[in-house]
Amino acid sequence: MQADSREIYSNQTGVHDNLEQVVLKHLRHPFLKPPADHTRQAFTAVSERISAAPAPLILDSCCGTGVSSRQIALQHPDSWVIGLDRSAKRLDKEYEDALPDNLLMVQADCVDFWKLAVEAGWQLQKHYLLYPNPYPKSVQLKYRWHGHPAFADLLRLGGLLEVRSNWQLYIEEFSQALKLAEQATEGCEVIDPAGQYLTLFERKYCQSGQTVYRCLSTLSFGNAS
Repeated sequence: MQADSREIYSNQTGVHDNLEQVVLKHLRHPFLKPPADHTRQAFTAVSERISAAPAPLILDSCCGTGVSSRQIALQHPDSWVIGLDRSAKRLDKEYEDALPDNLLMVQADCVDFWKLAVEAGWQLQKHYLLYPNPYPKSVQLKYRWHGHPAFADLLRLGGLLEVRSNWQLYIEEFSQALKLAEQATEGCEVIDPAGQYLTLFERKYCQSGQTVYRCLSTLSFGNAS
């Protein structure tokens, strides 16, 4: 049965003309917005939990209902997997199976959580950004993760970064932003999940005949080694 999923429409036809200016500005100037108290509390609770049983750290940022987080946790049983999303409604979705023991689902703002993790000296094993809101209008560049002031904190967390999208231009821009930050990347590549879908969005896109793109980068920036 073929799913019905519309492709992304944008008035932007190529990598944004202001990408370099925006990315370099954010890399050169620290993001000074203080984290919200509720995210500080969430971060403290997570830190206490993982410090009691140290293991490699994996973030699944903007995880939605946590379908991807569950799969990632099962694939990495010897690591802590932290699924982050700011929506309690999405995180509260009920599943028949229990959470894997190595998975923590956390309601928090990713921007604030990343900043606190950087300040705490975290270094990740892996970091997933799966199908983030593409903000496809040309005027929305600064809302995309690679155009956001938090981009530098994302890079400082290190690890193998994997970004997936059904919008090729998003991945091309993200890859270019990584290069501007002097991070190695294989660029934009087509992938075929072949039925092993990490998210419900991914399943919907693939079943409706859309192409899935990703970029990979082993980060070495700031705190990252």
